[in-house]
Amino acid sequence: MPNVKSIVHRPSSIDYRLSSIVFAMPFIRDPLWNNIRIDGPFLRLADTPVVQRLRYVRQLGLAHLVYPGATHSRFEHALGAFHLANRTLARLGEAGMLDRIAPDEPEVVAAAALLHDIGHYPFSHALEEIGALHHEAVAEPMITGGVVADILRNEIADDAPERIYALMRGESDSPLQGLISGSLDLDKTDYLKRDALMCGVPYGEIDVDRLLHALVVVDDPDVGHATIGVLEKALSALESLLFAKYQMYRNVYWHHAVRSPTAMYKRMVDDALRGGALESSELVAHTDEGLLHALRERAPSALLEAILSRRLYKRAMECPAAELDGVDLDWIAEDRERSRHAEDALAAHLGLMPGEVLIDYPQKEQMLGLDIPVLTRDGRVERLTSEGMAGAINLPMLADQLYRSARWLRVFTAVRVTISRDEVLRLLEG
Repeated sequence: MPNVKSIVHRPSSIDYRLSSIVFAMPFIRDPLWNNIRIDGPFLRLADTPVVQRLRYVRQLGLAHLVYPGATHSRFEHALGAFHLANRTLARLGEAGMLDRIAPDEPEVVAAAALLHDIGHYPFSHALEEIGALHHEAVAEPMITGGVVADILRNEIADDAPERIYALMRGESDSPLQGLISGSLDLDKTDYLKRDALMCGVPYGEIDVDRLLHALVVVDDPDVGHATIGVLEKALSALESLLFAKYQMYRNVYWHHAVRSPTAMYKRMVDDALRGGALESSELVAHTDEGLLHALRERAPSALLEAILSRRLYKRAMECPAAELDGVDLDWIAEDRERSRHAEDALAAHLGLMPGEVLIDYPQKEQMLGLDIPVLTRDGRVERLTSEGMAGAINLPMLADQLYRSARWLRVFTAVRVTISRDEVLRLLEG
């Protein structure tokens, strides 16, 4: 994608309370949403180095080794989330729902949507799985200091950086918090649709227009102030988002041939960090290719060459979580030291070298979690949570079953071998 400045022509202010058509607006062409308007401080934010780096960080990490079209970037996704924020804010403004909200709050929310991913590491979420600082925490100094903070303070509000970071962390008391972090945040809506489109799969179908038009600002009695809610009549559209999320995890994000190179990449970077070839503090400064280049120069390895030539580790054993009732293996995703020790013990058992056996058991808390106020047809506000709600999807019954069917325990090996589930479990529990 060419530089934003080469596409956008003239800045113009954004008024979330105007419904009239504005002509000669600057646009960026997007394969998912068609035209994305960006101007003023948002254009200047998009052109900062920390946002431009996202052009070279793939949205789906190493999924392009399975789905060749999945080379889209975090930059495209950030623009998409920003676009959906503007659409939603414009609709809320037209409906008069922003009248009691601070005048600068819509711009703060739109900037938060644009900036929400700037702390991502190369290949996106994978390094957080080996204990690297969460990308939202990494983003704090990028937002509250430097050129981004200067633009925000000078052109939006003096306290805009701090308010944006609170929105990203889900810790803001803004009535619009739910647009940035929550059960129906716009981040999910963009990435599910975008990832499905770029992977060429039919699993990310979401009734986006219905969802966006169903978002309302309501007085939530549970929290004691106004917040983002959803109209009861649009619960079926909300269900479409939840099922799209499940299908994308099952068929794309946690596909065995995506998790194999992800496990390889995690071990490779972990080895480099432990060996001193990399410092954890420098990870976020790299792009995808920049990190691979640094590793090739400083810590060449068989894992790196295998990833570059797509010689993926093979499945030696796999088992769905649904068949692991009563077996506590969450430590595989939570305790990196113990996980490495188990991998090396399995390698010795199979007559392989350390690093030639990798264990994968991905974890996603509240994958189908919900916590959102619902404006009923008779004007009451009820809360839809994981405990369910009359007339809504029975999440307590479905969520655990769907999660366990999407989540698999796998052992990957550099050479093709087989090992039984019982043997793996015996070694892991021992």
